Amino acid sequence: MADQHKPVLQGDTVTLRDATPLDVQPRFALGNTPEIHAMFGADPAAVRDITPEAADAWVQSHIDDPHSWIIEANGALIGGIRLYGINYSDQRAQLAIGIIDPKALGKGLGTQAMQLLAAHAFDTMGLHRLGCRVLDFNARAIAAYEKVGFVVEGRERESALIAGEWHDDLILGLLDRDLNR
Repeated sequence: MADQHKPVLQGDTVTLRDATPLDVQPRFALGNTPEIHAMFGADPAAVRDITPEAADAWVQSHIDDPHSWIIEANGALIGGIRLYGINYSDQRAQLAIGIIDPKALGKGLGTQAMQLLAAHAFDTMGLHRLGCRVLDFNARAIAAYEKVGFVVEGRERESALIAGEWHDDLILGLLDRDLNR
């Protein structure tokens, strides 16, 4: 069930907003780009065309998650972002982001989305720390995380088997005082 109080987070170019059923067609139109899904850990050769049912399930997962937003730029859906594993006792959570529109890559939109969500997590939710994982070959994502203020804290060696090859996961962390706004 969707959280009726999920805020809209507005930046200069990016808006983080709740998903609606109207997002199914735009998500379907973006398809599944093998090179993008490889950055998420998928075998590019195994990535299949998106189905209407998969697009609907993707949107529904964002509707159902009270800490998940659609990333919109210039009025168009370009991806999703969420907080998960929220631990209010330790004031921490994990962050996951996926820019799925190939035309939106390399424009700083993911960086802005992460800045918006991190500011919300720290200022509104009262969290102190965010963590994330990223494949070591995903240079664009690593650069975006570092622009936000994330620091590489560790490496999980050979944790992802992609297309028959082992890859490391980098473990990154962001403390509230380190956020580049």
